[in-house]
Amino acid sequence: MLPALLHAFSKPTSENFKTLVRSEGVRVWDENGKEYIDGLGGLWYCQVGHSRPELIDAITEQLKKLSSYHTFAPMGSDVSDAAAERIRSVSPFPDGRVFLCCSGSESVDSAIKLLRKVPILKKQPERQIILRRGRGYHGVNIGGTTMQGIPANREGWGDLLPNVIEIDPTNIEDAASIFVEHGDRIAGVVTEPVQGAGGVFPPEPGYLEGLRRLCDDHQALLVFDEVITGFGRTGNWFASDTYEVKPDLITFAKGVTSGYQPLGGVIINRKVCDVLESDPDFTFMHGYTYSGHPAASAAAIANINIIEDEGLVQRSKEIGDRIFRGFEALREDGVVSEVRGVGAIWAAQVANASTEQGLEIRDKMTEMGVICRAINGALAFCPPLVIEENDIDLIIDTAAKAIEEVIVK
Repeated sequence: MLPALLHAFSKPTSENFKTLVRSEGVRVWDENGKEYIDGLGGLWYCQVGHSRPELIDAITEQLKKLSSYHTFAPMGSDVSDAAAERIRSVSPFPDGRVFLCCSGSESVDSAIKLLRKVPILKKQPERQIILRRGRGYHGVNIGGTTMQGIPANREGWGDLLPNVIEIDPTNIEDAASIFVEHGDRIAGVVTEPVQGAGGVFPPEPGYLEGLRRLCDDHQALLVFDEVITGFGRTGNWFASDTYEVKPDLITFAKGVTSGYQPLGGVIINRKVCDVLESDPDFTFMHGYTYSGHPAASAAAIANINIIEDEGLVQRSKEIGDRIFRGFEALREDGVVSEVRGVGAIWAAQVANASTEQGLEIRDKMTEMGVICRAINGALAFCPPLVIEENDIDLIIDTAAKAIEEVIVK
């Protein structure tokens, strides 16, 4: 009989999984005592490192006071209010508001519902079209699956949401042509500022600015999915700061708690808030049982405090510089064909590597004690922001050895 747990993104018949039992800092250990450097920060989320006593204590103390409660009207909690305020304080929207949920997938679906709701409140119900970006990843709920620009993740689930059009991920003129054709029916655009799971692709110069301009010209909303890029990953608190383009909605999760508790949400700018608040009789009929969960809220506050107190936003730039220099040296040697990224999220495209060879290199690196992700022949890295230089160098050296064994063998 197969194990009870059906693993995410796996073949249901698979049984070959690493069973992790312990973590500390930038390392994790499996049930056999083997040690690994976590070069992916869990799954793009662990900003402050694993098993931090400050976070564990904050969560534990909160559980002793108010272990759980919902935030449906008329209830709330002091810690969920404080978490929303703390998130807003580091966001690009100091006068905005924060909706809390439990994951990146939930945050994206919440943003999609807002994209559809705002035009209705503005007496523009014909605005139902949402533009997704090729190569994008936006979670696995029904809305996020529809927004996927990665066909393998989107296809095979039957009918998804209607009125969604895909735009080219690099050519802003393609988006412009869609706006010309459908402008008065477009509710908004959903995009990652840096495309993560699609292969770590920073935006082409002018692309995000172009989307902002098109949305402004056609009264549409712009959503930045910052589930991966938020909370210091790109060298600023948010990638919208890094690229100096302000969207209308920002989805977040992952780095907000460094994975210590499930938390996500949507940061809403003042323009959208004004629409939601314009009718005192309007009720926001959306939310989740665990929206603003006390333990998750406490984790977010403690996590953001650590990021701020330890200067990890700036540290991400230093990490990125060292990762870039290491893989750029491999590019100059012909081992890597492209190095791309920003802050502390990077990918190295292995020269002449197929998707299958990329997976083989990943597995070889895991055997050597380094965890990364393989995407279409590229190796992706998103380490905790507390990683030291010697461990960065070890990641790069391990990648070079694994590539040599797989590609040059």
